Amino acid sequence: MTMTTSPPAQDDFRQRVLLCIAAIPVGRVATYGQIAAMAGHSRAARRVGAILRALPAGSALPWHRVVNRLGTLSLVGEGFTRQRSALQAEGIDVNADGRLDLARLRWQP
Repeated sequence: MTMTTSPPAQDDFRQRVLLCIAAIPVGRVATYGQIAAMAGHSRAARRVGAILRALPAGSALPWHRVVNRLGTLSLVGEGFTRQRSALQAEGIDVNADGRLDLARLRWQP
């Protein structure tokens, strides 16, 4: 019987990413790269995206507060609509193209 597990370093990074995202306050956003850097791997923005994509449906993690480096939503279709609606419900202005004022809304822990 063969078991596959994630290498410990990946598990540690994943846990740090989840903790960083959980700490983003209501009304603020962070970028994928910012979360990667805070979790110890500044060049791992895509890994942050992969971690978020793997979240179970209905996760309580505020995944919607993570945006790309340009201050726009990276998701498309239903994901875009859900993220935009969740941000707007928190008082964040997001235009129809998914852009927000990153300079004003970026979380600075």
